[in-house]
Amino acid sequence: MENSSKPSIAIIGLGNIGQVVANNLVKSNRPVIVADRNVSKAKELAEKWGPLAQPMDIGAAMNAADIIVLAVWFSAIKELLYQYEGILQGKIIVDPSNPIAPNDKGGFDKIIGENESAGQLNAALLPKGAKLAKALGTLGAASLANAAFQKPEPAVLFYATDDEGINGAIEQLIRDNGFEPVRAGGLDQSIRIEVFGDLHEFGALGATVTASEAKLKV
Repeated sequence: MENSSKPSIAIIGLGNIGQVVANNLVKSNRPVIVADRNVSKAKELAEKWGPLAQPMDIGAAMNAADIIVLAVWFSAIKELLYQYEGILQGKIIVDPSNPIAPNDKGGFDKIIGENESAGQLNAALLPKGAKLAKALGTLGAASLANAAFQKPEPAVLFYATDDEGINGAIEQLIRDNGFEPVRAGGLDQSIRIEVFGDLHEFGALGATVTASEAKLKV
């Protein structure tokens, strides 16, 4: 498939996850728009990644892309969905967030109800016509970088969405990150692929898995 026929992607937020996702896409020769509240950070990183990475401000990036990856803290997503509601209508939104915050013991605590998921809470806030996929957040940033493009059998990234019409676009996005996509189900399965869930690296899964291993768990 030619790059030009693939949906355009914008990464919003260039923290640990956002940087790895953008870098993996560039390694796959897939163009990516990068944006951050710190505009100079986006420009510096784009320069490092080369001509396939195009820096823009957040609004312009969202406007230009078909797929918007909100690589920001869970607590910041609600604000972005409201602030850019008009621009995000009809877009595919990818949510890698985990609903956690650092605690005073050097670890993390879940900041929503025990049986709630970031995917379902964010889905309730979607702009008109937007479609949500929970994806790219089932591994920590180190594994997302180190396990990408693994051979002979690629490592898996799980995803969940209620809209099967976007499965192909999300699976291509995951493959272009160097992983094999495995659908966990609809957004009611988001809790399984978020931190502490049974399909998350920092949950019962405990490590990266290959497709043959993943299919036994889903």
